[in-house]
Amino acid sequence: MAGSTALEVRTAVVDGSVAPGMRRAHAARANECGIQILSLPQLAARLAGGFTIPATAELLDPAVRLALDEGGFVELDPVRRLPGTSRAVARALRKLWDADLDLHGRAAGGRIRELRLIEERVKRSMPKAVLTTRDLRDAALQRIRYAPKIVGTVRLEGLSFVQPVWRPLIQALEEVVQVNWVAPRDAETEWFSGTVTTIEPPSRSVEVTVVSCADPRHEVVESLRWARHLIASGAAKPCEIAIASTSTAPWDDHFLALAADAGLRLHFAHGIPALATVDGQRCAALADLLLRGLSQRRVRRLVSLSAGQGLGLDRLPKDWLAALPRGAALSTVEDWRRALSGAILDDGSLDPARAVLPVLETLAQGPSASGKAAELFLSGRSLQIWEASTRSAPADALELSLRNVRLAAETDAADSIVWCTARDLAAAPRAHARLLGLTNRSWPRNTGEDPVLPDHVLPPDEFDVDPVGRADRRHFNVIVGAASGSAVVSRSRRSSQGSRVGRSPLLQGRPETALSRARIPEHAFSEADRLMARPADATGVDRIRAAQSCWRNWHVEQLTPHDGQFGVDHPLVVAAIERVQSATSLRRMLQDPLGFVWRYGLGWDAPEAREQPLSISALDFGKLVHELLRRAVDTLEPNPGYANASDSETEAALAAAVRWVRESWPLQRPVPPRLLWGNTVDLAASVALVALLRKEISEAGTRSWTEVPFGQPDGLVAARELPWDPTRPVIVPNTPVRLRGMIDRLDLRHDLAAVRVTDYKTGSPPKNPGRIVIGGGSELQRALYGLACRQLLEGEPQIVARLLYLGGDPLALKLQDLEGAIDQISAFINEAVALLRLGTAIPGRLAFERSNDLRLALPASPGYERRKRLAYGNVGSAVSRFWSAP
Repeated sequence: MAGSTALEVRTAVVDGSVAPGMRRAHAARANECGIQILSLPQLAARLAGGFTIPATAELLDPAVRLALDEGGFVELDPVRRLPGTSRAVARALRKLWDADLDLHGRAAGGRIRELRLIEERVKRSMPKAVLTTRDLRDAALQRIRYAPKIVGTVRLEGLSFVQPVWRPLIQALEEVVQVNWVAPRDAETEWFSGTVTTIEPPSRSVEVTVVSCADPRHEVVESLRWARHLIASGAAKPCEIAIASTSTAPWDDHFLALAADAGLRLHFAHGIPALATVDGQRCAALADLLLRGLSQRRVRRLVSLSAGQGLGLDRLPKDWLAALPRGAALSTVEDWRRALSGAILDDGSLDPARAVLPVLETLAQGPSASGKAAELFLSGRSLQIWEASTRSAPADALELSLRNVRLAAETDAADSIVWCTARDLAAAPRAHARLLGLTNRSWPRNTGEDPVLPDHVLPPDEFDVDPVGRADRRHFNVIVGAASGSAVVSRSRRSSQGSRVGRSPLLQGRPETALSRARIPEHAFSEADRLMARPADATGVDRIRAAQSCWRNWHVEQLTPHDGQFGVDHPLVVAAIERVQSATSLRRMLQDPLGFVWRYGLGWDAPEAREQPLSISALDFGKLVHELLRRAVDTLEPNPGYANASDSETEAALAAAVRWVRESWPLQRPVPPRLLWGNTVDLAASVALVALLRKEISEAGTRSWTEVPFGQPDGLVAARELPWDPTRPVIVPNTPVRLRGMIDRLDLRHDLAAVRVTDYKTGSPPKNPGRIVIGGGSELQRALYGLACRQLLEGEPQIVARLLYLGGDPLALKLQDLEGAIDQISAFINEAVALLRLGTAIPGRLAFERSNDLRLALPASPGYERRKRLAYGNVGSAVSRFWSAP
């Protein structure tokens, strides 16, 4: 077109992860046209032409892994398969390339020769368009004559150091185009022969404020308070505020958690940890399952996180996992197959769920099947995260590699507060800067030996041209020197592990202000922080007011509403009393009234472990023995009859019960691994055999039952012949309490003239067992079993109630006075019920013991028990006198 002028091409060279975004924003605001914003590797790739790209870490790390996998090493062979080796080798290669060292020109030592071999393999395995740093520089030099058309005028902006590998390219560019360097005062520019424009310090000098905080989390809190104060006061915009440190790892998690509460736009220049996102958690769930094996908990977690991605699992029946027994461990594919088969028998619509079995077989293969498993459960960004982690380390190290994967932040540095490394901030300084971690351990950092190229192999001065210690000092000076608004440097008095740490050498001669964690800030960073600073405002919040009341009541000796005090005849408590009680709930009512209200009034319960245990609890072991006894006796009844069965027939019936339990229990509840589970069942079988062989039945025609139900809900249909109607109510005389339960064993004569009930105890007998009647409320079963027989059997049979201890030397203890025991239990119940209905629930004598599964709901300090003991004793004296009863 006539009169038109060609667009002048200009190139701005920047560095780091913050500077490119800030420079693009500045260009947009200034309406700059024809400008290219590139890093030095991008500039070289632009000159090299075609589809050439630099070898980034995402491309280099897997190439190094492949090179190591080929083998052929001597010195590196023992460590080449370790998780961090590929990253260490890649880091050493980048140092060598940045220093512009040619390995082929070095003496052929063992380590150098092996690194040279790795370098050759890396170049061969990467795509042709991907070039290493030195090769990319050389390719750009070959096309330097096209620089006026391709890059135009070049301006290095904010760079404080240029790696030696790029210096020949910049010097060559000076001969064909104009090259300017706008550099900070502390930049290393001696080698540059072009025009250097030094960035002038701010016209108004800023005094650096030094503060110390309690720990890294406190540093984050104070940083967010400082940032919000700057924004709220109008002193700064978010794009003028930066927070930085030499390494971001110690503070990342705290910034992620607290910045969300603060409502501030915080840009993570180095990326957000992948594990902090839903996509990362999908990968973590898959890695957990592959590395630790199948379990129902892990499969449920993975399936719930993977749902809704449009993968094959979405076509399974809805709620197919809900049909499986929640407590089963399901640690093998066979367990899953049997559990699914049982669920399908109950509900035929779940038959398509069998499609999950091949998937579980893949997962059971472990880390070797990581690729196939990822295709089944991951897609989109989660699949990208998985591929990035498997490229950087072997599949066996997935947990470590996933922690290192980061995702680009969704915010923009140009309109946000920036949280970044000091290196990134030095390349794009801001007016308001706060530096964290100014301790003697972190700033400046110690260089140390390179693990691949130690000092005896190659002197560090030759390949580590910009040691981290020197770079940290330079970045500190650049950031502080460019801060025209405010500059705050912060350190922790203790590390995140609690150890003391000292001041950084960079703080020599600077006065320091110690900030208390409990101080009242000038400006709060969040609503919670504001309420902590203003107690008057906090008391207006119902939850905080309730917490303060609880704290005050904790310190007084009198009983308060926080100590089991409530209204008379509280509906929840009355409903809990009027429910049909089991021996377990009745024992809780009598021995721990407060725990009874928690569990049966409020519905609280102790959490159950879902992981596969190495052993089962004593309670579960007792249930296991009872299950074996029930199945063995049911097998023998009615023909030939438990009383008439020979020892061999009894042992055969027990063996059948053992086989059933060994295979079925893992599908119903958590059990130990297969070998330990087999030993546990064998031990339970030996205990059960002792009980089975102690028949002590002399009358012919005696019938025996185990796990005999009584007081069950209406509509219960018994699947076997029972001595009575199991739905008939059983009432404790002269009390409002109705009972239900299962009698461990019942022996009934054919003429109904006598009955014997047995309560099995799998433990050893206590001291002085003959004195036990109700054991302070802990031994109620045999008396309650006798009461059930008296109310449910026709006539007035002679009743024998006994305890049978199976541990150690078996011991049978008969209850001498059943009527007296029932009267004692009735009086005990009436006192407990009266106390609860009057609005008082006291903790029992065993409430503060570790064995109490509701101990977690009580105050942890033993001082609480001592402080309230007298008050509890006064109001609960009528109940507590029964706790010492034999």
